[in-house]
Amino acid sequence: MLDALRRIRWWRGLLLLTLAMSCASSLAARPAAALAIQPVSWWQQRYDSSWPQQYAHYLPLSQSADSWDYYNLAYALDGPVALYLATDDPTYLDQALVFVNNMVAAARPSRELGPQAFGDDFLGWVSHQNGQDGNEVPLYESYAWRYVTRLLLVIRTTPALYADPAYRADYERLLAFTEVNIFDKWYTRGVNAYIYRQNTHMAAHWAFIAMDLSRLTSDPTRRARAQQIVADINFHLPNYANASLHGQMQISPLNAAAYFWSADWGETARPGQDVAHGNNVIAYLVEAHDLHVGGWTDADMQRLCVLFDQVVWPAAGQYAEFVDGSGTGNGWFAEGFMKLGRYSAAIQQRLEQHTVAEGVSMFGNGALNARRLLDPPPFIYALPLVLAP
Repeated sequence: MLDALRRIRWWRGLLLLTLAMSCASSLAARPAAALAIQPVSWWQQRYDSSWPQQYAHYLPLSQSADSWDYYNLAYALDGPVALYLATDDPTYLDQALVFVNNMVAAARPSRELGPQAFGDDFLGWVSHQNGQDGNEVPLYESYAWRYVTRLLLVIRTTPALYADPAYRADYERLLAFTEVNIFDKWYTRGVNAYIYRQNTHMAAHWAFIAMDLSRLTSDPTRRARAQQIVADINFHLPNYANASLHGQMQISPLNAAAYFWSADWGETARPGQDVAHGNNVIAYLVEAHDLHVGGWTDADMQRLCVLFDQVVWPAAGQYAEFVDGSGTGNGWFAEGFMKLGRYSAAIQQRLEQHTVAEGVSMFGNGALNARRLLDPPPFIYALPLVLAP
């Protein structure tokens, strides 16, 4: 089985070649060899060295019944999946699965979660942290669950994993939970209030989840809803006039080659989106681009790269607080802006020297960036629009 997994690189490359013949990529055309970058193994070693401490930190969060802890757990779901994609080593998927299974085991019917809960039969969690008072919080769930759906997508689209009885059992159980107790739950409770959220980064979480679920679910109604959510958030939100992620993207007032956007739908005033939450928008746009979803092009990724490299992070140790380059930020790029390194060896080289937010998310995504830059042809997800059940 492990030999089969290690051969997945050839399989993915063959599928990619077919796609690449019909979709030439200006980003991919820039050779990584132009700048020396560290190999996948360099990032993997950093990840492995940090894992015992990271595991000790994240395991209790996964075992908690308070959903605020899942918000913080998201990084330990993203990083292992990214490192699996970089190495084809299923050990890293197993790490993420431990955490996901713990979250699911802690879920309880809403009617048992106290007076501030919705009181229905959907499974979930409440929070008593971060200013909450026993509420069910869609933000905390969606923040983590976009990386659960990405884990499921990886299993479903990797033949050796999907054929393995243990992974298949986890996949089917976690997909069923996700369909009903994440997607259906918040959709039926109020799609306008809880999925078409009031700002860019919160809506981006649901676009990410719906993008993946539209490929995974075998239920035609659920698939149609997921596809509609992706289209709406990208192009035409139904509950905000003239609002969409595409519509938010404006030319930067600081650099005409970069993007600028506001967190508030329809707004264009400076200073725009804060960089910390902007990571969440970038995380979705990068994955949507690589899945050929939502009309996000190589030119869009290039503008985001310029934003990151020249506006948000103009020099070593200098970090903007907002995407117009203003303010003083903290340099947290682990699970959003970090992913732009897959398109630029120059950015990747800078990230190798970056020390803010070191941990499994940063190291896993750094490894995936390196894999993408160093593999010929460039490594992307080569996935059909809708998977067979």
